Amino acid sequence: MPTAVRALVPSRPPRPLVRAARPALPAVLAVLLTLISPAGAPRAVARPGGWSLAPLGDGRPAFYAEGAPGAVLRDTVSVTNPGRTPVTVRLRGTGVPAVFARDGLRVPARTRAEVPFTVTVPGDAGPGDRTGAIEARDAHGRRATVPVRLRVGGPALAALTVERLAVHADRITYELVNRGTTVLVPRLAVRADGLFGRRVLDRGPRALPVRLPPGARRTLSEPWPGRPVLDEVRVRLTVTAAGGARATADTSAAYVPWGAVGGGAAAAAVLLWWRARRPRRAGAGPAGAVS
Repeated sequence: MPTAVRALVPSRPPRPLVRAARPALPAVLAVLLTLISPAGAPRAVARPGGWSLAPLGDGRPAFYAEGAPGAVLRDTVSVTNPGRTPVTVRLRGTGVPAVFARDGLRVPARTRAEVPFTVTVPGDAGPGDRTGAIEARDAHGRRATVPVRLRVGGPALAALTVERLAVHADRITYELVNRGTTVLVPRLAVRADGLFGRRVLDRGPRALPVRLPPGARRTLSEPWPGRPVLDEVRVRLTVTAAGGARATADTSAAYVPWGAVGGGAAAAAVLLWWRARRPRRAGAGPAGAVS
């Protein structure tokens, strides 16, 4: 990807920057994003120390693109030095995976440098907007940025699963997996019924302090300090999220005071006998004893 350097001629205004050298990329990166140039928008020019940073061309306020995951944005950024001494800057992308023809360059006095770059939309990105910036920094630490706005296309699907549900002595653990293409903010409801139908735990839906990007898996824990001493419980978790995502999981556990003697031991024996005679529900999750 060659870097173009153009001298600034005082007797006439700079030519419009409409010609950009194409980066030499493999054919697999040949899918181009659709560029959007808003009419009448103010030119994005950052002037931290006399030099300036801007998109090449027609006064765009930012780099805009739209495409599917895996698509590639090809564009060019210009660094203009109208001063009397050279300036050295380094380029990088922030929030976006930008690759430049040259990430470090020296711009002579009264010269404009044009640097092609590419930004590839991650292959696993879900639909929606992504933001970032192209940044330049000089040897004195002065910085200039131009925004990058990406819109990822594709169908929006909200889907999740609840997995590895388990009941422990004082907590319930489980995993949430985002099986869709959108970011999810899940809500959790927990219910537990005892051996004879008595409700021993009932927590209504509430938002969890997690954000699940597409494909993410999180292991979470729900405290249960007031658990039964002697009972068999069936625990059900219901998780929902915006967009219609919903998942449930259930399991059972027996709370048995194995250290008890006398009447306590007899009660434990009755509980275990009742469990052995009671048919399991179809589709029931794993069961276990908790002391």
